[in-house]
Amino acid sequence: MGGIKNLIFDFGGVIINLTRNRCIEEFAQLGVDVHEQLEGYNHKELFMQLELGAISAAEFRDGIRKRSNLPITDAQIDKAWINMLDDVPSTKLDILLDLHQKYNLYLLSNTNTIHWEWAEKKIFSYKNHTINDFFHKIYLSFELHLLKPNAEIYEYVLQDAGLRPEETLFIDDALVNCKAAEALGIHTYNAQPREEWTFLSNERELL
Repeated sequence: MGGIKNLIFDFGGVIINLTRNRCIEEFAQLGVDVHEQLEGYNHKELFMQLELGAISAAEFRDGIRKRSNLPITDAQIDKAWINMLDDVPSTKLDILLDLHQKYNLYLLSNTNTIHWEWAEKKIFSYKNHTINDFFHKIYLSFELHLLKPNAEIYEYVLQDAGLRPEETLFIDDALVNCKAAEALGIHTYNAQPREEWTFLSNERELL
């Protein structure tokens, strides 16, 4: 895989580790069963609508409240939802900062306003940096109103950033998302849970 100039990273499950079980358990304590809605990568109902940008954070919280018999607050809902996000090893952030100097780096994530606002404050302020120090441009599902693995979201990124598929490597933890990108000629790497980025440590594999 040579001639790579552009790296497109997923966020959840690639950069940040995920703890779905912790999120499910905390929602259960609020009287809401979200297990089926969060199972695998098939976000359904409220969660998919939130990540698609079809509903606001306020509408999402109201939808959660309707599923509970308890008087739960916005803060409790946000805390339970954010509990899906775990940690980002500092080594990964250092690698991103280094790669940013050598490649065109982009972020393409199925995410939502609640998670992203938290991530910007808690994750990408690393060593006094801002999000722009890590990526040349960021593409978020709730802003684009598109979700992976829809081909349209990949086509949009390629066109908007002026990228050639054969010069681009897409890194995602969902195989279905990788397959969709491959169909457009994009190189892919299917990252595994909590995987170290050893495949990125050797530039000769990419050049």
